[in-house]
Amino acid sequence: MTISVGDTMPEGTMMTMGEDGPRPVPTSELFAGRKVVLFGLPGAFTPTCSAKHVPSYVQHADDLKAKGVDAVACMSVNDAFVMGAWGKDQNAGDKVMMLADGSADYTRKLGLELDLTARGMGVRATRFSILVDDGTVKAVNIEENPGEMAVSGADTILGQV
Repeated sequence: MTISVGDTMPEGTMMTMGEDGPRPVPTSELFAGRKVVLFGLPGAFTPTCSAKHVPSYVQHADDLKAKGVDAVACMSVNDAFVMGAWGKDQNAGDKVMMLADGSADYTRKLGLELDLTARGMGVRATRFSILVDDGTVKAVNIEENPGEMAVSGADTILGQV
């Protein structure tokens, strides 16, 4: 079942790259008492993800924070080392938290998995954005075609905050 407006974000743990290596990020730490934009995409260093999706959030992170968003987080089915390197490549800095869902466990809990096995990429996340307020879903934007970025970019979510 796909996550919907009004749902509570499922419990889970993702990983981020810390100064001493990968560290867990429990969803309770990420969402509790905070307004968070979580966006997901099929993979680090892939064309649309690198050229459009992450840059849209890096560019608009300050605008989102000015509207009361406490954190902007990018989630992908990659490991923490890849997400850390990609965050540096994208100049995400402290604007966008890069979260690894290495085994697609959290992606599956959201019901947003995308099977790209036939293309040699395994199970990934489809392209989406979610606005979460204290653990409750306030907006969900899921791309019909994961190769495009029509509804999941920062421009859309800015209008929903």
